[in-house]
Amino acid sequence: MDKKKINIQFPDGQIKSFAPGTTVEEIAGSISSSLKKEAVAGKLNEQLVDLSCKVEADASLSILTLNSEEGLHMLRHSSAHVLAQALKRIYGNVQLGIGPVIEDGFYYDVKLDHHLTSNGLLAIEKEMKKIVGENLKIQRIEVSYEEAEKLFTEKNEQFKLEILQDLPPSETITLYQQGEFIDLCRGPHLPSTGWIKAFKLTRVSGAYWRGDNQNEVLQRVYGVSFKKQKDLTDYLHFLEEAAKRDHRKLGKQLELFMFSEEAPGMPFYLPKGQTIRNELERFSRELQSQAAYEEVRTPFMMNQQLWEESGHWDHYHENMYFTEVEHKKFALKPMNCPGHMLIFKNSLYSYRDLPVRMAEFGQVHRHEYSGALNGMLRVRTFCQDDAHIFVREDQIESEIKKVFDLIDRVYRTFGFDYSVELSTRPEDSLGNDAFWEVSEGALKNVLRDLNVDYSLNEGDGAFYGPKIDFHIKDALKRSHQCATIQLDFQMPEKFDLTYINERNEKVRPVVIHRAIFGSIDRFFGILIEHFAGAFPVWLAPIQAQIIPVSQVHLDYCLKIEAELKQFGVRVKIDKSDEKMGYKIRKAQMQKIPYILVLGDKEMDERAVNVRRYGAQQSESVLFKDFKEKVWRQITERSDEPRQ
Repeated sequence: MDKKKINIQFPDGQIKSFAPGTTVEEIAGSISSSLKKEAVAGKLNEQLVDLSCKVEADASLSILTLNSEEGLHMLRHSSAHVLAQALKRIYGNVQLGIGPVIEDGFYYDVKLDHHLTSNGLLAIEKEMKKIVGENLKIQRIEVSYEEAEKLFTEKNEQFKLEILQDLPPSETITLYQQGEFIDLCRGPHLPSTGWIKAFKLTRVSGAYWRGDNQNEVLQRVYGVSFKKQKDLTDYLHFLEEAAKRDHRKLGKQLELFMFSEEAPGMPFYLPKGQTIRNELERFSRELQSQAAYEEVRTPFMMNQQLWEESGHWDHYHENMYFTEVEHKKFALKPMNCPGHMLIFKNSLYSYRDLPVRMAEFGQVHRHEYSGALNGMLRVRTFCQDDAHIFVREDQIESEIKKVFDLIDRVYRTFGFDYSVELSTRPEDSLGNDAFWEVSEGALKNVLRDLNVDYSLNEGDGAFYGPKIDFHIKDALKRSHQCATIQLDFQMPEKFDLTYINERNEKVRPVVIHRAIFGSIDRFFGILIEHFAGAFPVWLAPIQAQIIPVSQVHLDYCLKIEAELKQFGVRVKIDKSDEKMGYKIRKAQMQKIPYILVLGDKEMDERAVNVRRYGAQQSESVLFKDFKEKVWRQITERSDEPRQ
């Protein structure tokens, strides 16, 4: 190799030589003219850099396009700068906060005199399109700390100056400029504004500067940005579909739950919603009974000393609610684990008694800021389907495999696909290295033996042990973390839990923490959106709505209702004086699985005219056939809902 040249290694292992100072863009051009046209940045020694970056020494280099995750991230970052530039052009006196990339898009926090509304976003979009059309070159500029401070002082950018104060005065500061607009930014960015082809501003909200409620409230403008128009169109269609499925809207329409200012963030279950919750719990109880779990119940409130002993106080007290009873401090439980430890400690066990599988539908309370509350998905009190399995060390892997099977059976019943994630030891963990090595090794062995594909989430385990999390995919392919399996050597130590081994010695059990629904309330919200409110027959609060053609058919309707109820079907008769068409539409709005219209023909043939929710046509079938079909769908939980 020529010593006067630098050597660049590409992802395929190929090495090429270039003159020092060759830019990333020029290197891309040396590979192919088409790559140069598509290139937006480079990854130099695993660091993202602009195309204009000059390479001065031997290095590894990847050329990035908008087809890469990093390229799409840059597209959205540059879109945020175009948004800020448009706001400056339109409103003049705008102070800029931050403009980061978020999932699918970006936002910019700004302070300005004008109150932005969603209706005003079209004017901002129009100016953004103008900036894109100007194809302004986006340039990286390096300046000293003093130069940057002088620049933003002259521009009266108080928030940028505050960000500068967090940086060392000796650090070189990077700015990015496009036309008249200049911003404090680490970069990198697209080569020019013309690369931004498909974007849309979505909403405006308030946001505390730097997320601190002691700071002033800025206006936050959100947007999305994609490589091409089709991707944007598909995303906007997704948003429309998600809005139709919004569990808060459907919860009100279907009379499932409510919230009240008298108990903010705490759901009230209405009769129909409670019916669904009862079915979820019944389903879980059946499976757990078959798997030899025993159900328990622990108090909502226990003294503060218990939470200090368990370790939750050090890691969790800011999220707990407290009260005082007879001059002693108590806390509403944020989780069920310590209560189950006390129950285990209450009895004597031998090695033959293990595993002990203890389950609870336990109501817990956790403090959430009001701005974080989100219908049933983020509440201040919820029910966890917790279980704690006390095992010998030699039972760990076999028992976790049984939990896997249980979780799989539940999720398959609802039609959920899922992915698996292994989270390892966090920085603020309890226990010694040996415990963590055994714990993480056991979970990895189970995943290997079951041939489960999983992603590794290093450092995100619970403070007492590693965990396996399950992420379900709903009908819109959104991911939700629900089930979890956590291995714990620490709680038995803290609570001095023991059993008698085969040598008549006292030894510590190991605890497996397990949840399947996770929060039943959150799972309920996910189900509403997954099924768009059109629940499968076994889960629907009303499974069949009977509509008489006229009053003379009411006696027949009452007989059909009585027989269905004997079969365990949740059925109602619409006895109102409204027209039949209105009654049918009303039942359809409630997404009731079956509408049974009964008239002369049905009476004569002992039949029912059935309209399945979502179907275009009704059909006449013998009542005994319909009854058997519904009974099978309910008992087997096998029905596929129509949406």
